[in-house]
Amino acid sequence: MSTRKYFGTDGIRGQVGQWPISADFMLRLGRAAGAVLARGSTRKPLVLIGKDTRVSGYMFESALEAGLVAAGVDVGLLGPMPTPAVAFLTRSMRAAAGIVISASHNPHTDNGIKFFSAMGEKFSDEVEQAIEEELDAEFLTVSSEQLGKATRVADAVARYAEYCKATVPEEFTLRGTKIVLDCAHGATYQVAPKVFAELGADVIAIGDKPDGFNINRDVGSTHPQALQQAVLAHSADVGIAFDGDGDRVILVDRNGTIADGDDILYVLARSLFARGCLRGPVVGTLMSNYGLEQALAELEVPLIRANVGDRYVLQQLKANGGMLGGETSGHILCLDRATTGDGIIAALAVLETLAASDQDLALARRGLQKLPQVMVNVRAPGAREALASDTVRHALTEVERTLQGRGRVVLRASGTEPLVRVTIEGADAGEVQQLAGWLADAVKSAAHVHMTENP
Repeated sequence: MSTRKYFGTDGIRGQVGQWPISADFMLRLGRAAGAVLARGSTRKPLVLIGKDTRVSGYMFESALEAGLVAAGVDVGLLGPMPTPAVAFLTRSMRAAAGIVISASHNPHTDNGIKFFSAMGEKFSDEVEQAIEEELDAEFLTVSSEQLGKATRVADAVARYAEYCKATVPEEFTLRGTKIVLDCAHGATYQVAPKVFAELGADVIAIGDKPDGFNINRDVGSTHPQALQQAVLAHSADVGIAFDGDGDRVILVDRNGTIADGDDILYVLARSLFARGCLRGPVVGTLMSNYGLEQALAELEVPLIRANVGDRYVLQQLKANGGMLGGETSGHILCLDRATTGDGIIAALAVLETLAASDQDLALARRGLQKLPQVMVNVRAPGAREALASDTVRHALTEVERTLQGRGRVVLRASGTEPLVRVTIEGADAGEVQQLAGWLADAVKSAAHVHMTENP
């Protein structure tokens, strides 16, 4: 990934109006992707485009459409749809690829692009590399006879809603269950209330009135306080919060306590294991709490840690024959139900598990005891480069020595933002806080030295 000019761990992302998140780049990206997909194809490829609710989505949708059509590719416009819905519809409609215009949990000032293959999975590194190479080529438009056509897919929401409901048994019902749904003013605002209401739930929706600018603003999985308050205010049985593009989910139990991706993995893994249905190891990431590893070990279920990013979780699941994995942030992959992280489907899986065991969420996750975790973001010029310095390496070694056998430390550069994340876990919350601050200061100091020596 280090050789990439544009693609990061989760597609291409940045601030709207700044290269490459600009209309002219998206035009070229559409043509480049179309040209790569058309190579060796015996029929005109179809590419689907979905988006979240950011106002800039209109601009990028039009630019991508024009570039794809210029490359001789047909386009299906889905409108506002969750990222996993685009993955499903790409498979269902036999499309060559799917494109999502979204910056996930970021504010409306950001946007980005994600690609899905015909199998509904993230593009391989090789395909992304081929697109980057094509971006440097001359912009060529096929002849008029070969141009693609664009149409709007009118029944996209209904198709995806039926797919979501089909992931639970036909006899499963949510009648008598009061659920608060927080749609983050994002891509799930239409389909999520529809799915849960049609399964019988008493649905109270918040964050379901997007205006192009309020996506993720004080709502959604990254701001769960709104959901916590709503669950308590309405005496709901459970709360469900999605992020802006619907591939993450965070839950809140009836007491207003948050259940993150680690909690969800534990609840699902324990249920699958008890029923003899769990295949392979559970896959987490470098950020998965050590308490999850300990709780799964008690069930004799191994936890494998992948690099941060749901594409790497998926790679490890495939390599090790697993079916369940995810990130603390709420990206949950249930490969027996979907090909990619899907907030709605993961939430339904948990609700099905709770109903089958006749437990509420608070009780179901009681066996998971998390260690205190502190994460400090170091956002400074030169922070990434500072990771290779002797100062930071020495500080990291000291922290690892201090926590040996009692905790973990993870020091990594973000794959989507210009910052370094310092994460420390340990049984002593005070010690963890102190060590995280000390290591973060070491990164800041080394970054300052780097910028001074390399102005």
